[in-house]
Amino acid sequence: MVDMKYALIIPDGAADEPQEALAGRTPLQSAATPYMDVIVRAGVVGRADHIPVSMPSGSDVGTMSLFGYDPLEFHSGRAPLEAAAQGIKLGPDDWAVRCNLVTIENGLMQSFTAGQIPSDLAASLIGLLQQDLPGSEPWTYYTGVSYRNLLIGRFPRGGAPFGPETKTVPPHDLTDRPVAEDLPKGPGSQPLRRLMDRSKELFAESPANRQRRACGQLLASQIWLWGEGRRPALEPFTERYGVTVAVITAVDLLRGIGKLLGCKIIDVPGATGYLDTDYVAKGLAAIQTLQEVDLVVVHVEATDEASHEGDAAAKVTALERIDGDVVGPIHEYLQSQGEYRMLVSPDHPTFLRTKTHSHGYVPFAMCGRGIIPDRAAKYDEPTADSSTLVIDAGHELMPIFLQTLDVDGEGSND
Repeated sequence: MVDMKYALIIPDGAADEPQEALAGRTPLQSAATPYMDVIVRAGVVGRADHIPVSMPSGSDVGTMSLFGYDPLEFHSGRAPLEAAAQGIKLGPDDWAVRCNLVTIENGLMQSFTAGQIPSDLAASLIGLLQQDLPGSEPWTYYTGVSYRNLLIGRFPRGGAPFGPETKTVPPHDLTDRPVAEDLPKGPGSQPLRRLMDRSKELFAESPANRQRRACGQLLASQIWLWGEGRRPALEPFTERYGVTVAVITAVDLLRGIGKLLGCKIIDVPGATGYLDTDYVAKGLAAIQTLQEVDLVVVHVEATDEASHEGDAAAKVTALERIDGDVVGPIHEYLQSQGEYRMLVSPDHPTFLRTKTHSHGYVPFAMCGRGIIPDRAAKYDEPTADSSTLVIDAGHELMPIFLQTLDVDGEGSND
């Protein structure tokens, strides 16, 4: 077998629509991405759909698909993936629920991050919630990073209140929208609503939280509970695909997926999961990691965050930083080392117009050993839309990427 190195770069939520603010172009069209364009010219461009229409759009679904696991078969909720990232073990009847700190004013979701609340203040607020719980409650709060926290329910066998009819809504899908119609519904929703209501009272009493408003910052007005699920059963990546893999990310969700798949998790100082992340450090860490594993996956959240904030200029800037500081150095290293394949692909679209995730195809670019170049020259949505290389079930892209079979721009594997 040929000794191969692989790199997958995930610019989260990079795919988008044409923007009036960008003269009718998408962020990918507007951004200067010479290194992604090199991958297109050296290989192929296509499009893949990672979010089944029956499932909510999000990185939990899209990234699982990108890793080559059918989310219709393996996905069991977002929160259990983040629990795995924190090392929280779930029993067969335990449930994890994502717990955002949010700002809701006049019934509108003003900020699903409570203004990017600092982690120390977030921890103190989560502490208030935990102290308030009676000992008879099955719930335990776990502090995460900033607004991203967890609620774990440990139930006796058969005692879990949730079911397939339980419906919760990600708060990032509600930005600037009324929330009353999107509160938890169905089995188990009443305990979640009760905890959300109680958080309003406790947060209003926090002097540190009130101080944020006095300083002109957004306060955390309450928690928002969503993304409930149980521990998924996932076959380790190396057993499934025969290659060793490491994941570089600043987001617990991706760490959790990586841990559940048996991947090596690389922590990069300065990686924040936001627009101010250290792109250079991520690229350098990927190069170093490739000396130890067959496949490195580099996830960058900044493009998704820019869309959630409706900031087209920030999204373009993030794409250019990913291109110059991550894609370019990694591709140059791979070319110097021998046989390789490289893939760039978002997990889902995130539209600046709606400030939220969307269903639909995303463009991917792939080059390396055995890949016959097509005629494309630019990495963007219109170029991908004109390609005949279409992966309708996105989880099939990973096995194509890891094969040593030829892939050409006619959408075939020879």
